[in-house]
Amino acid sequence: MSAGLLTRERITAPPGWNRWLVPPAALAIHLSIGAVYAWSVFKSPLADTYGVSGVVTALPFTLGIVVLGIAAAVFGTAVDARGPRWAMTVSLVCYVGGLLVSALGAATSQVWLIVLGYGVLGGIGLGIGYISPVSTLMKWFPDKPGMATGFAIMGFGGGALIASPWTNQLFTWFGTGPGGLTATFAMLALTYTVLMALGVVLVRVPSPEWRPPTRVARAETRERAPGPDRTANQAIRTPQFWLLWVVLAFNVTAGIGILERAAPIFSDFFPDASSAAALTAAAAGFVAILSLANSAGRIAWSSLSDVLGRKNMYRIYLGVGALLYLVIVLMQNTSKPVFLIATILVLSFYGAGFATAPAYLRDLFGTAQVGAIHGRLLTAWSFAGVLGPVLVNAIADAQIANGSDGPARYVPSFIVMIVLLAIGFGCNELIRVPSAPQQARRTAAEKEEVR
Repeated sequence: MSAGLLTRERITAPPGWNRWLVPPAALAIHLSIGAVYAWSVFKSPLADTYGVSGVVTALPFTLGIVVLGIAAAVFGTAVDARGPRWAMTVSLVCYVGGLLVSALGAATSQVWLIVLGYGVLGGIGLGIGYISPVSTLMKWFPDKPGMATGFAIMGFGGGALIASPWTNQLFTWFGTGPGGLTATFAMLALTYTVLMALGVVLVRVPSPEWRPPTRVARAETRERAPGPDRTANQAIRTPQFWLLWVVLAFNVTAGIGILERAAPIFSDFFPDASSAAALTAAAAGFVAILSLANSAGRIAWSSLSDVLGRKNMYRIYLGVGALLYLVIVLMQNTSKPVFLIATILVLSFYGAGFATAPAYLRDLFGTAQVGAIHGRLLTAWSFAGVLGPVLVNAIADAQIANGSDGPARYVPSFIVMIVLLAIGFGCNELIRVPSAPQQARRTAAEKEEVR
């Protein structure tokens, strides 16, 4: 595919193009890169085959999330400038390339190559792919920016629902030794090449003359208008950006507080089962339910933000989330239904925080460089991806060393999550739409003088 085919001009939609073909293009990318959430299926095979520690087997995932945020920040401006097809193609090359490097590492028993391939090269693909459709979707759906971005980002949360059973099936066919791991990484590379290429082919940008349907245009007048356009460099100099950065970081930290140790948390809260196998199965079911909540929350709550407003939705994510954690702390394991409802809602808010963020940025900083601004905001995810697991695991380990068992192992870390959510709630209350940049105000004034 030549560079000319990747330019924004080559993918301008012709008259009559159905805008509903664009969300599936974004979904194809996000379902593929969302497979990172299924990394845990590799942990045991890697540990058993190469004799490495749990810390080492977690490195590809941890590095992938950290590099995701860094890559999104570094390449965000280029993504906005070059367009979604270029970004999706670069994401495909990096992500699939990372899987192929991992296959080489498995074949040669070089675990560092797996870490480098999946965590670094693959992480770059994650970051660029994650932000690739954001500004395009908002231009196609000015009436429903929360729904549009939520539809795509839902795929990232749901990627594990496809990747986990597919990877386990590949292990069944090929085994989990060096040869099996090599074949599995290679087959995953082939699978995601096809799926991501579908997104590359389908994606289009609207022409400058395009306008939404008449009924949509009327509805748009009732929606919050985008904020004054700012460049990414201008946006990160505003307090609003950093307030939202804290909001996202602490909301993500709170979700990871449960997600990262979901199976052990369930087993410690509700250890009573007919057998060890039954307990393991129940814990695995709990993880699957949380994955569904994570995915569903991204489309459901972010769509609701088009009606209730972005600030109000984050009030729910943070305020209600803190109350739900408080319920878990107070009730502990006295009611399994209450525990399940609370954790499911917390994970739905975790996913929704990601999906609502691009529309919130649009409301604050306009649409001109919203993809680049979103990329910089995702460094909050990198921060939380380290902070959340470190907090929960360190506190749980300390509690175990002190002889605590059951829910008592997690109560201190859950209290920390309540505090973080409360801080995030306060930061959200301080966010206001910034005034137009000085240059924009000067230009508007000059135009007024000419009139």
